[in-house]
Amino acid sequence: MSAPLLQSTTVPLLEQVVNFTQARHGVLAGNMANLDTPGYRVRDLSPEKFEQSLKQALDRSRYAMPAMPGETGYDRFAEVKQSMQSILYHDRSDVSLEQQVMEIAKNQMRHNLALTIMTNQFQLLKAAISEQVV
Repeated sequence: MSAPLLQSTTVPLLEQVVNFTQARHGVLAGNMANLDTPGYRVRDLSPEKFEQSLKQALDRSRYAMPAMPGETGYDRFAEVKQSMQSILYHDRSDVSLEQQVMEIAKNQMRHNLALTIMTNQFQLLKAAISEQVV
């Protein structure tokens, strides 16, 4: 996302949450598909590590110099995108259908919340641009 107008909103942060939940959903769905595969080890993306890297990126961006108007600027979430590739881990426990369903449901709620907030941000932005009262 490169629009300077959106960089000052929560949209880039929410974009990272949506990207993470999409990736995690794929991993969890793979666990469900391999439920009966002998010797299969559960995989997952760590929400805790993702949240930690997101928090660090936000803390760093508070002290970063803002880009001048017209410049593309610094992607404050570049390291978060990179960290998503290294937080995949293999669980040494048995694959539990109930556990996987619960994780998928929690992941779906996080995804829906991020999309709802993002939609509200865009509606507010649209109202501000068109000078409408919300």
